[in-house]
Amino acid sequence: MNVLRPLIGLVVLLPLLWSCSDNDRSTEALEKPAFHNALFDTFVAQLTTNQTQLVQPIPYTVPVNHKAAALGKQLYFSPFLSANNTIACATCHILSQGGDDNRPVSIGIHGQKGELNTPTVLNAGFNLAQFWDGRATTLEEQAAFPLTAAHEMGNPSLQAVIERLNADATWRQRFMDTFGQPASVEALTFAIAEYERTLITPGSRFDRYLQGDDSALTPLEKQGWALFQTRGCIGCHQGINLGGNLFQKAGVFEPLTIGEKWQGRFHVTHDPADRYMLKVPTLRNIAETAPYFHDGQVKTLETAVRLMIQHQLGLIPDDHDVTALVAFLKTLSAPVREDGS
Repeated sequence: MNVLRPLIGLVVLLPLLWSCSDNDRSTEALEKPAFHNALFDTFVAQLTTNQTQLVQPIPYTVPVNHKAAALGKQLYFSPFLSANNTIACATCHILSQGGDDNRPVSIGIHGQKGELNTPTVLNAGFNLAQFWDGRATTLEEQAAFPLTAAHEMGNPSLQAVIERLNADATWRQRFMDTFGQPASVEALTFAIAEYERTLITPGSRFDRYLQGDDSALTPLEKQGWALFQTRGCIGCHQGINLGGNLFQKAGVFEPLTIGEKWQGRFHVTHDPADRYMLKVPTLRNIAETAPYFHDGQVKTLETAVRLMIQHQLGLIPDDHDVTALVAFLKTLSAPVREDGS
């Protein structure tokens, strides 16, 4: 957890507070290939308005173009997108393993290792930005980066991917059937992004508790939830995703030497104030996404909690508090609903 003392947390928790409102929205409102889901953006914006609670349950449905998402699913699981037909989006973002690959860093084309721990793709549509440094402001932008990353899919350019797709009769026809036109960078990234928007995990025990089912949590888990609030974890981990909606420095009260060679958001903004600033990770399905932190060097959830209490809160970890917090965090897990409906 990237967290602050309670008083400081109250200053930074204001921006994006998400909740579930209208789950009966039309999910077929995107009729034409606009290659941008404005309806989804509006939906998320409405979830942030006039909320009295700092944490909200994940909605059971989200507005997406289902035809585009269906194509996006085919693309997501296809190694055809990599330069040598060996790496798919699903290679590193495994839906049955919490939406990441459970490795310290990902392994891409030709067995090359990445630099950072793979973030989960689950519920990514609720994040304010993508990647640890927030360099992609939309899921469409995010979908493009791995395609040309030398250590991921290894394509020489986005145009090379498009040319290969359109040279293949099956893929070309799939794009024609979905968008009425051949593959393009905009169509490709939009389709993948639409599928990723459907990868939500509603119905966790914690969400049922938020919705009024007092029996959904055990006494120890309720203690953990109470500590999560009073110790200040909620200062950074709030909203629908319990994270993902602000940036925070790694090592607020004590330097966090783990992964200190990588300087976070500074690589995007080149602002010295952004050194070691990272996008606060979501805690949804956190029990399934070990190892932890941006460099993947923390193997257990218990160790991660202890380090966050010390370095982000400036407190001495207490064994009972750690046990209760870990018990609470495990209630945030739920199966993925791939169709988002």
